[in-house]
Amino acid sequence: MTSTTYTSTPASRVFALETMDVPGGTETILRGGRHLFPLLPRAFAGVRRIGVLGWGPQGRAQALNLRDSLAGTDIAVAVGLRPGSASAADARAHGFTEEDGTLGDWLAVAADSDLVILLIADAALAVHHTEIFAALKPGAAIGLSHGFLLGHLRETGGDFPPGHPVIAVCPKGMGDSVRRLYQQGAEINGAGINSSYAVHADPDGRAADLALGWSVALGSPYTFRTTLDSEYRSDIVGERAILLGAVHGIVESLYTRYRLAGDDEVTAYERSCENVTGPIARTISRAGLRAVREGLDGPARDVFDRAYTATYGPAREIVAEIYDEVADGTELRSVILAERRLGTRPMSEIGGSPMWRSADAAHARRGARDLPVDPFTAGVFVATMTAQIDEFVDRGHPWSEIVNESVIEAVDSLLPYMHARDVAHMVDNCSRTARLGARRWGPRFQAAYEQIAYPAAEHPADTALLRAFDTHPAHEALAAAAKLRPSVDISVA
Repeated sequence: MTSTTYTSTPASRVFALETMDVPGGTETILRGGRHLFPLLPRAFAGVRRIGVLGWGPQGRAQALNLRDSLAGTDIAVAVGLRPGSASAADARAHGFTEEDGTLGDWLAVAADSDLVILLIADAALAVHHTEIFAALKPGAAIGLSHGFLLGHLRETGGDFPPGHPVIAVCPKGMGDSVRRLYQQGAEINGAGINSSYAVHADPDGRAADLALGWSVALGSPYTFRTTLDSEYRSDIVGERAILLGAVHGIVESLYTRYRLAGDDEVTAYERSCENVTGPIARTISRAGLRAVREGLDGPARDVFDRAYTATYGPAREIVAEIYDEVADGTELRSVILAERRLGTRPMSEIGGSPMWRSADAAHARRGARDLPVDPFTAGVFVATMTAQIDEFVDRGHPWSEIVNESVIEAVDSLLPYMHARDVAHMVDNCSRTARLGARRWGPRFQAAYEQIAYPAAEHPADTALLRAFDTHPAHEALAAAAKLRPSVDISVA
């Protein structure tokens, strides 16, 4: 089992990079922290204005973090919005205004900026990127936090305009977490959301430091190198699998299983949704994947083992199918088609199934006791997470990307939010790209668990699969990544 390691990271003229040991090799990374903020003017040499286009969760978080990190420098941060955008009022409420030139029309902001960060919706970016590219000043850098546009350009025969640095900084968490953990960093140096970075075009040799400076300014505890193509594939697959789509399939299928076994509605909700977003996520965040199984004894561990080995195969098959459809452009085309089909019409919500009526009652019981890890739920969830890890390893992703996209982003960003709001709320309120993927693939996972995995869990566990899990190199990679992040209490009010 091997993965790619990027050891030829472009040298930084500004930041001291470190080497991190990972299974089978090393990766060169940047450890973040607010002590690096004084270096940002050097990293952004030649940049006097950063334009953030879009005010969704990522746009809001990144604009605010960049502005706060660059306070006291001569680098301005401006927000660009489409005419008539409903987000303008909220941007003004956060201190971006037309009067001081920090809020304006998206094309005007793009034309006046030295680094233009494109954070509008994927489908909108696919439609409007040519207008944005045409507005850019000569040599302005193009910044992305997602590789979706690269996939679209390949599908349509397009390309990024020549003569412009093209970089990506991709936080491994939702926008709310990017902002919330950055604010925690004011008291705990280095608290934040990890990011990957990519240099796609570097015509003047400054792209790496631009990207690293951007990541430091967002508050990333550590930044690792990837490529725009690799980021796009892992991110889109992850959304449809363990980060969102598979979670929906897991909790819906488990709720039904526990109800059929005789549990009342609230208990079934606690054993499914509450367990995944609560004690299971916290155990993985604090102690790693293997700690979930090690915390179970006797009959409970046997239940975990049977659930794990019965689930791994069906989950791996679906993750592989998702990956193929992301890699060949099928998922990208489905998002574009959905945008054309739906327009501005709202999507139907998935939060109407019976289990979600129990959310409030289950949440109200949280203070009465510490919910223990349910071994069957844990086996299903950990097997699905491991299946995604193995698929990414076999597809050649670097270890930092694998553990961040498959584990850290889930347990340190998305699952805490789901614990506060519930999984259905997350699915119904995330980006349209993620929402479409979760709605498409969540039911696939649910059917596979109900029809294949759960019947197989009645049989003895596969000892070979358990040995593979116990000795999995992901444990080493996850432990190395965990050392780079301070211990913080991740919660959502």
